[in-house]
Amino acid sequence: MKRHYFLFGFIFFYAASYAQFKLYEQGVDAYKQKDYTKAIVSLNEYLDKITRDKAIDVEVHYILGLSYFKTNSFTSSVREFDEALQAGHKNTGNIHWFMGQGYSQLKAYKESIDEYTQAIGLITDTKNQAKIYFERSLQHQKLSPGSPFAKDDIQKAYSLDQTNIEIDNARAALLEREREALNQSALAGASTDSRNISSNKKNSKGEPKKKATEVVEKKVAEDKKALLIAEVIKPTETTVASTEPARKSLDVNKSIPINQPEKKVVSVTPTSVPMVEVKLEPTLADLYKDEKRYALVIGNSAYKFVAPLKNSANDANDMAEELTKLKFDVIKIINGDYGQMREAYKKFQEKLVNGPKDQTIGLFYYAGHGLQNEGESYLVPVEADIKYEDDIPRACFALQRVVVANMERSSSRMNIVILDACRNNPFPSAYRSGGGGLAEIKRAKGSFIAFATAPGSVASDGEGRNGLYTQELLKAMQNPGRTIEQVFKDVRVNVMKQSGERQFTWDQSNIIGDFYFKF
Repeated sequence: MKRHYFLFGFIFFYAASYAQFKLYEQGVDAYKQKDYTKAIVSLNEYLDKITRDKAIDVEVHYILGLSYFKTNSFTSSVREFDEALQAGHKNTGNIHWFMGQGYSQLKAYKESIDEYTQAIGLITDTKNQAKIYFERSLQHQKLSPGSPFAKDDIQKAYSLDQTNIEIDNARAALLEREREALNQSALAGASTDSRNISSNKKNSKGEPKKKATEVVEKKVAEDKKALLIAEVIKPTETTVASTEPARKSLDVNKSIPINQPEKKVVSVTPTSVPMVEVKLEPTLADLYKDEKRYALVIGNSAYKFVAPLKNSANDANDMAEELTKLKFDVIKIINGDYGQMREAYKKFQEKLVNGPKDQTIGLFYYAGHGLQNEGESYLVPVEADIKYEDDIPRACFALQRVVVANMERSSSRMNIVILDACRNNPFPSAYRSGGGGLAEIKRAKGSFIAFATAPGSVASDGEGRNGLYTQELLKAMQNPGRTIEQVFKDVRVNVMKQSGERQFTWDQSNIIGDFYFKF
């Protein structure tokens, strides 16, 4: 009989493994056929399977990174490429190159420059190295217009490949900008000097003074000559062969998409003094004007089978109101049962999936009872009646497996999960393992996870209208110009003070770029 059970188990496991491998094959085939959306669905479904062959996860993450890149989902692309690198993928040079381009699209220019720098040392082909130098120069320009690093990169790119028309155009544009800058500087100097030498047209030696235009022309000629002498830069680091097909050459009919410094508009007054029109720097509101914000807020207080909580419903109501003021599209559930929580989350997820790629922010807030079981955190609906420990996965809402994992698969560039749910265990008789509080989130790519207290610890419900954590968070969110990291540092400091250092908040972050609650 035991042999029969063993044989049945082996057959079942083999069939399951084979079915999951088919998902991998379907994903790879879809990518080859340029059906990138189907590839993403199949490969993500494969990664969800517990009994999959994890030896090929590295290739799954790489193909997912390429598929997301092809569909302009740059946040997800960067995440998957990073997973491929962590898993030891051999195509490191191309992965860093793709990540540099992805970060550029996300306006994370410092990170983009870092990735291009790593790619340069790993890719040996001279023409590809020239392209990478050229693309890195664009990031330097975006980060700091007029950057000398941008100038150096264009010179290096031209020295490596003088046949690339876009690189040549970039170099020519750089020379033209420098010539114009010298002309403007010389004209401004000549205008000033003319007031002082109108009665003296000879120098101290009695010789005629040179005209300003002669000085300018000589200076421009010297600088132009210097720019034409470019030093050939050769890689010195060990290189890794690229398995990615060579990229298509750049369109020779298109000019360079380089961000040039804005030209100064000069108007000459009767006194010949240059007047410069100053353009104001864009505000945070200007930079993030296309951002779409969606939030799901849940507050459970009126529990049916355990003691109710005093503050959770108030916390959720006040949080929903504040988020609405901060331009979030808010879904709110107060005293939700399992079905209501699941239905609300489904609507929230649809908003994230259909939001504009890399311009969507997803925020999930929960206040109420929470507990952990076998390393997974669960949010407790108001009707949950847990008599045995194995009731927990069936009756409660899984945090990482449902909430965080599905937010990761959406179009959002950043996911924010806020959990004021670390009250003490409401089911002590049935719940024996896992300790108090919530478990740490093990995998949260592109997410900022905030706990009211450290994983495994508990916090009080509070004495006023709000719990201490949400009370301080609502205050901190109202301060303009603070990044999300700064906001939660402010919360941490104030909660520690207010609790007499008995409650310590906890954050986990793996986000790309910045986020501001209030501009």
